[in-house]
Amino acid sequence: MSKPIIVIGAGIGGLTAAALLLKAGRRVTVLEAHVYPGGCAGTFYHQGFRFDAGATLVGGFAAGGPHARLAEMLGLTWPVQAVDPAWVVHLPDRVVTQWADAAAWQAERERAFPGSESFWRAQEQLANVAWDISTRHCPWPPASARDLFALAQAFRPTLLGALPHLFHSVADIAPLRDPMLKTFVDAQLLISAQAIAEDTHALYGSAALDLPRRGVCHARGGTGALAETLVNWIRAHGGEVLYRQKVEQIETRMGQASAVRTNKGLRLECEGLLANVTPWALCGLLGEAAPSALRAEAETRQVTWGAFMVYLGLESSALPPDQPGHHQIILDPTRPLGEGNSVFISLSDSADATRAPHGLRAATLSTHTAIAPWWELSPTAYEARRDAYTERILVAAERVWPTLRRAIRLCLPGTPRTFEFYTRRPRGMVGGFPQSSLFTARGPQTGLPNVWLVGDSIFPGQSTASVTLGALRVAVNVLEAQTAQRYWRGLTYQRKFDMV
Repeated sequence: MSKPIIVIGAGIGGLTAAALLLKAGRRVTVLEAHVYPGGCAGTFYHQGFRFDAGATLVGGFAAGGPHARLAEMLGLTWPVQAVDPAWVVHLPDRVVTQWADAAAWQAERERAFPGSESFWRAQEQLANVAWDISTRHCPWPPASARDLFALAQAFRPTLLGALPHLFHSVADIAPLRDPMLKTFVDAQLLISAQAIAEDTHALYGSAALDLPRRGVCHARGGTGALAETLVNWIRAHGGEVLYRQKVEQIETRMGQASAVRTNKGLRLECEGLLANVTPWALCGLLGEAAPSALRAEAETRQVTWGAFMVYLGLESSALPPDQPGHHQIILDPTRPLGEGNSVFISLSDSADATRAPHGLRAATLSTHTAIAPWWELSPTAYEARRDAYTERILVAAERVWPTLRRAIRLCLPGTPRTFEFYTRRPRGMVGGFPQSSLFTARGPQTGLPNVWLVGDSIFPGQSTASVTLGALRVAVNVLEAQTAQRYWRGLTYQRKFDMV
């Protein structure tokens, strides 16, 4: 029997690639350290509530979107329901509704930001190009002649309109003279591209700003239901998904991954390996066998954002009725975003009885935070900072729900330390790398020919839609590499036979 391809981590990216490889006839085993799948897009159970650990709103389900394409490939149905509006943005002096309907959104932005239409038209034109590219196999950044050939095949005349913007940021598309418009755009990009307008590539950022119009949905049972759907598909089609199996070492032989060892004493040999982890984590798993370029990356690459979370169990009757389930709050536009100055709130659907006990709702509140300070504190200082951030988040949320304090029945804070413990991501980094330039984007290559990264560390980065696109690329890379390897192996055997 052939050796399996091993996938480390049951995040959306790893599970997507695993399912595609399984469909292509490969043996696949997914090893997950936790007791449920999804990673930062998972849903955990506590005291009758199902809380989304990180990602709370998912997109890419409309026709042609990454999740829609994957569902067609695998013949599965996602447990999702479209939402409109996608979310509501609360600025200090105005409220902006992110309508999923394009016409409603145009009317809303004209009302909220008069005179900004030139920016939005340029953004939408570039977004259309970016989403069109995403519907084809475009292995970016290219890592081989085969990738370059695939890019050439994907070229369309419509791409010519994007060429002038290859070295531009979102801020270069059109002047953002209105300070509140600038704050609004920065806040949207921070949650979708991990950077503000000056630091986000124009093509990538335009697509990110268009996400509310591209099939934003609730997942019934929580965001983790997407990962659970993929796990069920993999198991139903002969693949393995093993929980409580934390990979602690990747063994190598002759410059390739040969086996993994887990905390439970399990040792599995492998034909190839997909690491749904960060470069830092992969470097740690390889140890002395880590390629020099990967070690250098782990030492020099700038760390990513962390997240501060507050998970709330709320009394439904104490909340304002008939409100959208998702809100973004910006308190002070003169201060940097994150650290409680910008907060995203997601409330479970009242019709989804799986998310909370009767009469209650589950809510996830989050803000970006720098990870370093959380690891430099004494236990007492850490608790004080955690409590201060919890209060800061609750104060922000009271702008949307003035009666929030009366509604709280359960309150759980989470810091980067919490994320490291539960997701095994070094130092609690989440969200992937800022997409500031297409020419510095990270691909899946690791320096080992049969090991690939998958997940939010590779282009196009964060969000379940983006990691699905990345996984599509990785699955193709794995199949192409194995085909080439088998071809040369067969050619070698034939030559040996001819010599006899």
